[in-house]
Amino acid sequence: MVAGASVLQAQPKFELQAHSPRFWTLFDRDAKLTKVAGGFKFTEGPVWDPRGKFLYVSDNLLNAIFKVWPDGRKQTLVEMGDPDGSTFDRDGRFITTASVLRAIVEVRPDGTLRNIVDRYEGKRLNTPNDIVLGPDGALYFTDPTLDLVKGEKQDLPFQGVYRLARDGSLKLLSKDFGQPNGIAFSPDGKRLFVDDTERKDIHVFDFAGGEVRNKRLFGKEEGEGGVPDGMKFDRGGNLFVTGPKGIRPATT
Repeated sequence: MVAGASVLQAQPKFELQAHSPRFWTLFDRDAKLTKVAGGFKFTEGPVWDPRGKFLYVSDNLLNAIFKVWPDGRKQTLVEMGDPDGSTFDRDGRFITTASVLRAIVEVRPDGTLRNIVDRYEGKRLNTPNDIVLGPDGALYFTDPTLDLVKGEKQDLPFQGVYRLARDGSLKLLSKDFGQPNGIAFSPDGKRLFVDDTERKDIHVFDFAGGEVRNKRLFGKEEGEGGVPDGMKFDRGGNLFVTGPKGIRPATT
């Protein structure tokens, strides 16, 4: 290489790729991806705060939760071991899953933590992963062993999906999963979706009155090299599923 010559690094080019013609009914063909902020290592659990007009973003390698503004500014809210999925409860409190603490915690505006629950029937939870506010005001979360700290043992003999009532009581809804991960309610609140990282599929339950029933397969990863992870619905009732190969819309 000639001394003093500069090397221009190729910038990644992002393009929306349609695996189905229906994709273009959801997105404009001229839609662009815009980078808001960088400097992260492994982002998880983005939640929009309409009051502060910023995102809460977890980074489970930097072990922190950040506030990220649309103009790219970011600020550390709290440092904690391996934060993951987050949501707001009915009272507007910011709730997150704390894998290292093996708990569901409230993160106060000043960055202090309040433990909400860390045990089921006297045994420590595994590593809570994703959490969502239900239509009944309760919180619903998944509890795989994906982030169990080396040397710590699993106390519960299963990986469950739970309902955390407003009075703090915890109810097991299902334990028939390998590694339950993303969780989401349909916009009408009548169906609960849970994906399984180990089995690479998504199941759906009928939901009413804090109870789930009629579990059935909704979708399965079909050899694309990824696993389903976080899930969100848009306003139109379309379910979007993230994974190593990108973001995929799924018909509900």
